[in-house]
Amino acid sequence: MSADLTATTLRYYAMVDAGDVDGVIDWFAPEATYWRPGYPPMVGREALREFYGGERVIEYGAHTVEDLLVDGDRVAVRGRFEGELKDGSTARLGFADFLRYDGDGRVVERRSYFDTPAV
Repeated sequence: MSADLTATTLRYYAMVDAGDVDGVIDWFAPEATYWRPGYPPMVGREALREFYGGERVIEYGAHTVEDLLVDGDRVAVRGRFEGELKDGSTARLGFADFLRYDGDGRVVERRSYFDTPAV
């Protein structure tokens, strides 16, 4: 299961960097909740689609995963993001994600943290 969750988690970052909104939404369980600084909790796929399909302030960029730890159905990720925001400014920051997967390999809970209040 550890290798599966590692691959599934890495695939998420590739999908989000490629702008694959449908793939990203499918990565989440239908009842998933996503906590992200600066936003109210996003609950369910429709709220997630609104975020990834337009509300997200990031125009484009790339995630670099530096650490990824799996413990049962939970995954912790630490990495860096570099990209451009919709206002034209550049974003370079560290992030941490804490994920909980269901038995079908979909995320039911995600919490993101940043080392700067930029995104």
